[in-house]
Amino acid sequence: AQVRESAIESLAENLNDSVVAPLLWFALLGLPGAALFRFANTADAMWGYRGVRGGRDWTWAGKWAARADDVLAWLPARITALLIALPGGAAATLGRLPAEAGRTPSPNSGWPMAAMALALGVQLRKPGAYTLNPAGRTPEPPDTVRACAIGSRTVLAATLCACAALIL
Repeated sequence: AQVRESAIESLAENLNDSVVAPLLWFALLGLPGAALFRFANTADAMWGYRGVRGGRDWTWAGKWAARADDVLAWLPARITALLIALPGGAAATLGRLPAEAGRTPSPNSGWPMAAMALALGVQLRKPGAYTLNPAGRTPEPPDTVRACAIGSRTVLAATLCACAALIL
């Protein structure tokens, strides 16, 4: 169950980081916008952890990378959550989304993960840190397949939106 939770969380978060956000920044600013976002997101993943490596303190690098990623991913994370949640159609899901997303320490990653948890009706947990949709059930094998289907639908919707924005 924990592996399924982690896989579903990773899928949801990466829908934003690897698809929706780069497409949004590409639609707004072209290739430089997409590259800027991917650089900030990758730098956050590489340097966002505090500590000394190779005899150097990388805290300064991690702080600027994390803040840049937070700023650039703020709007895309919420769009990703809507793209995940809207086809499910439940207004109650959308109403619960902000509270569920706020359970995570990140200002952005909680949005797509919470939307996925609510869409699947499962709880997603990071032990000692948060539980999204605590009233949900433990994910089962079919939920991973359903999450992939939601992910595919989200990628298609994001791509169509980006194409429409570029045409307009």
